[in-house]
Parts: sequence; C-alpha cells; structure tokens
Amino acid sequence: MSESRTAPGVTGEDEVVDLCRELIRIDTSNYGDGSGTGERAAAEYVAEKLAEVGLEPQVIESERGRASTVARIAGEDPSRPALLIHGHTDVVPANAEDWTHHPFGGEVADGCVWGRGAVDMKDMDAMTLAVVRDRLRSGRRPPRDVVLAFVADEEAGGLFGARYLVDRHPELFEGVTEAIGEVGGFSFTVNDDLRLYLVETAEKGIHWMRLSVQGTAGHGSMTNDDNAVTELCEAVARLGRHKFPIRVTKTVRAFLDELSEALGVELDPENMDETLARLGGIARIIGATLRNTATPTMLGAGYKVNVIPGEATAHVDARFLPGYEEEFLAELDQVLGPRVRRTDVHADKALETGFDGALVEAMQSALRAEDPIARAVPYCLSGGTDAKHFTDLGIRCFGFAPLKLPPELDFAGMFHGVDERVPVDGLRFGVRVLDRFLDAC
Repeated sequence: MSESRTAPGVTGEDEVVDLCRELIRIDTSNYGDGSGTGERAAAEYVAEKLAEVGLEPQVIESERGRASTVARIAGEDPSRPALLIHGHTDVVPANAEDWTHHPFGGEVADGCVWGRGAVDMKDMDAMTLAVVRDRLRSGRRPPRDVVLAFVADEEAGGLFGARYLVDRHPELFEGVTEAIGEVGGFSFTVNDDLRLYLVETAEKGIHWMRLSVQGTAGHGSMTNDDNAVTELCEAVARLGRHKFPIRVTKTVRAFLDELSEALGVELDPENMDETLARLGGIARIIGATLRNTATPTMLGAGYKVNVIPGEATAHVDARFLPGYEEEFLAELDQVLGPRVRRTDVHADKALETGFDGALVEAMQSALRAEDPIARAVPYCLSGGTDAKHFTDLGIRCFGFAPLKLPPELDFAGMFHGVDERVPVDGLRFGVRVLDRFLDAC
C-alpha cells in the first residue's frame, strides 16, 4: 500500500477542485475512430490517486492506449450487495479557438472550473476521487463494498471501456446490484422554497446509423433524373423536419407529475411549449424525452464538381424511448422512403427502472441534508451512458452525480458545448452529498 501524499488535514472538499482541473488537463479527446491516447494517462492518474490512499487499482487496456481503472473498497459488511460508482474519462473533442478559456487548461474563473469534461464527466470523476480519498485517509469504510470504475470510450459507445470490462472482466463486479453514474442529481430551482434534483432512472436507446442512396453516375453538365445526392438530400430534409409523436413513458409521466405539483399547473404532454420555456437550461433535455428523435449530423457524396456520384451518404443520431424501438424504426423507414438504405454504426438499448428503494431514499436524504429545499425526482435522459453496459450484469443503474447549480447556468448547453464549465461551489456540494450518500446506502 502507498502512503497518501496529501497534506494532513486536507478534506475532499479541499482537493476536489484541483482533482477536476488536473483531470481536465489530460486531453482524453475521443474522435470515435479507435484512437484514445489520453485515456491511458487518465487511467494511470486515477490509479495513482487511489493507490495513495491504500487501494490496489487495476489498469486494464482493451487496446493500446484504451485504458480503464477499476478498484474495490471493502465495506464494513461484506455480506451486503456491492455498489458500483462509474464514470468515464474520455471527452468529446474541442476547438480551442472557440473557447473563452482553453478547453484543456482547467482554469478557474468566475467561480467555475472551465474545460472539456467539466460536466461530462470529469466533475463526477473528481468528486468520487475526493470522497474516496477523504474517507480512506480518515479510516471511514463504506457500509458495503464499493466498486469504482473509471472507464474509457463512453463518448463513442463504450466498446473499449465499459463494454470490454463487462464482457472480459465481469468478475470485477461480483456482488454488485446497484450503480450510480453520470447525468443525474443536478438541480433545477423552482422557487425560493423548492429545488428539484433530477435523478436519471431511464435513458433513450441509440441507433447511430449510416444512410445511403444509390444513383446513376454521370457528367455534371447533363440532365440526370437518378441523382443520388438529390434523392438523399430530400430524404434527410424530410427526416430533419419530421416530428415523431408524443409518447409518455412511465418515467416521463412521473417527472411531469412532480413538475406539475412544483409549478402548480396542470401539464398537457401534447402542449408543452409554454412549460418547457419555464425550464431554462434543462428544457432541451426534457423536451427530447417526450418523443423519439432522429437528427441528421453528417453528409457525404462525390469527389469532383463535374461528376455526379453514384452514391450519397448521411449519418443520423437516432434515439428512441423505452418500449418504442419497433414503432420508431417503422416510422423512420416510412419517412426516409424506399430508396434509402440504413445500416447501424452503433446501436444500444433503452433503459428504465423505478424510482424507489433504499438507494433512492439515500439520495434523497443526502440531498436534503445539504440543501433543505431539495426534492429528488426521476427523469429520463435524452442521451445514453455506460449504464447500458452495466445493466447486462443485472445491475440496477441510476444517474446521480449531485450538483447544486445557479439557476442562470445553461447546464444542458454545457454537454459537448463550447465553454463547458462547472461551478466550484457545485463540486464541493457534490462531495458533501456523495459522502453522506455512501454512509446512508
């Protein structure tokens, strides 16, 4: 066991900001092409921080440079089922010229830590490290075993990270029945007497797909009624403008009921524009969970301006609600038309669990202890997380990375956006809540 090199008396709240800054400074950009050179450095950094407080972390590579770190903390009662806390270390790329502060500088300004990964999700990685290090330095073991997993490749589907661990090293998660991870536990201030904390209990499924149309190649100066570019562009335009019907899932219904009570108004899912306007920065997340979505993101065709290509392609980010995959794909094909061929680049299931049980009670009590006007509520995430992989081991997964946010912060806009940042006070709040949560669960 290594001895901690942290100064005596330093707490998790004291070091969480520096941990977050140091993680951001490790460029772990994931371009989705199989590269990920920064992930090994991040895995080793995490392993060093865990080893300093006496753990024996394992750094596991799926391929060269694609590394994850896993460690287990022995709980006071080893007979109890274990808890998994998981986070990813990779981030989406960032163009420094677009940012106010360098995306990999980890600067502190205006009360926030700035940088790529500040909310997605090196903030939670840092909070987890800070809590674990503080507890182990002071000899406070959790009530039950806790498995920590800091994984690679989440931003490209998790094949080199969580999926690899689940398939090749399931023994690392022996006894784990519940898990917490990203994109949940963040606050939405309703008024001076109520702050909702959204806990993820569901997430949409994924179909990242390639669309293609075959046409007749020819000279650009000639008339061509079988132009693949024209046919594909018309199909993509139809899809981009198409609104799939409202579908209210169990989780979305529960969230709308909580929101209705909080706002003191009856909410009609078919007419949510006025309500969404009142949700500020989380409106885009919530609005996207009322229906299936399919967003064109890339186009490709041709190699010379005077040559009509024989094929045109597009890529689409499609997301479906729990229980609606079959309906969604049928409607998608109808919108695209018979000429368009679609193939999945990456696909994964939707998830949904109930908002009940001792773990949920622990979240609620930990939040209220630090914020007396807190109320935890379930919600559905419009995106996806590594929970999709860990559920294959029978693990019940929640999104719970607690942050108390200023009402004016566009939290949804931080995800994959320019000038991503997390409030310093929010990080320290998250450390306190996670510490209480571990005691209560």
